[in-house]
Amino acid sequence: MKAVTWQGKRDVRVDTVADPRLQEPTDAVIRVTSSGICGSDLHLYEVLGAFMEPGDILGHEPMGVVEEVGSAVTGLQAGDRVVVPFNISCGHCYFCDQKLYSQCETTQVREHGKGGALFGYTKLYGQVPGGQAEYLRVPQAHFGPIKVPSGPPDERFLYLSDVVPTAWQAVEYAGIPENGSVAVFGLGPIGQMSARIARFRGAAQVIGVDLVDERLQMAQRHGIDTVDVREHKRIADVIRDRTGGRGPDSVIDAVGMEAHGAPFGQLAQQFASLLPGAVAEKVTEKAGVDRLSVLHLAIDTVRRGGTISLSGVYGGMVDPMPMLDLFDKQIQLRMGQANVRAWIDDVMPLLTGDGDPLGVEDLATHQVPLDDAPDAYDMFQKKRDGAIKVVLKP
Repeated sequence: MKAVTWQGKRDVRVDTVADPRLQEPTDAVIRVTSSGICGSDLHLYEVLGAFMEPGDILGHEPMGVVEEVGSAVTGLQAGDRVVVPFNISCGHCYFCDQKLYSQCETTQVREHGKGGALFGYTKLYGQVPGGQAEYLRVPQAHFGPIKVPSGPPDERFLYLSDVVPTAWQAVEYAGIPENGSVAVFGLGPIGQMSARIARFRGAAQVIGVDLVDERLQMAQRHGIDTVDVREHKRIADVIRDRTGGRGPDSVIDAVGMEAHGAPFGQLAQQFASLLPGAVAEKVTEKAGVDRLSVLHLAIDTVRRGGTISLSGVYGGMVDPMPMLDLFDKQIQLRMGQANVRAWIDDVMPLLTGDGDPLGVEDLATHQVPLDDAPDAYDMFQKKRDGAIKVVLKP
């Protein structure tokens, strides 16, 4: 089969690799019909390469049609249309029973002290072949895959794999009061959907912050008030002026480790990426530094007693944090990988009912053949051609 493989920093290729096969009774194999490129994939493309090996298959946002199931998989059969969450979780361990599926004890990568395994996301999370491919082996298929109805286009359901549950959890963790206010930093796919979900769930004021024209325009189409970073020197002051002088009740950081405006963090990441693989791995794991400009801005912006929700991925181990400000402002901070299956019952009726209340069919800006994945990664990373969300079509 064809698959998108990591070969080095900013080097992904479409290679011919062995077809996946059932290995455990709880496995399934699906034929992939769509697979998203996630902003988190760009971290592998750029700064987390130390934890990748040439030939690793990328992608954690797939959906498709079941081809084959193992003997212990009773809820699926060949021909079912499914979305595959990026978490690989068993559904019955201690953490799964608490709906903390990203911490699944059955698939935890204990060798590296990490939570549950993820598709296509480094040796830290199990080095499981990903879904940017023609076919995908799905471990824990007795629990993970989500059956969806036939008929609507893939984009109606594809984002159940990551974007919509991640954004839903970001809003849940933000703890926005009834008729409250929230600022969303970063209007990539997660930020776009977080802003829409916050508005759908009753936030009276939703402010989206970015510096890319197409992202700002997309948010405005969905009724989001926007702030263009390029037009203001003091973003926190601008947002406070729009929120009664106090700042928003909540802030969602949908940017993460590769934020603009953080030259020290950027330099440290670039330095680590130039080191030999084994050395870079140790440096990144034990002394990694994120670009924290957005997180510091969130701390500055949120009102006293407010809540910050982190959905952007951070990976640093020695990040400097303004603990005085966090303590003095009495800020609550919540974060973590999305527990995808925990939010499906909330989200599914919005995707299968009338209309499109979350605008899921207005998110993908590009649908490209799998063979064009290398150019698609470059386009997405450089934000060329108005790229906000790219979907690969095997």
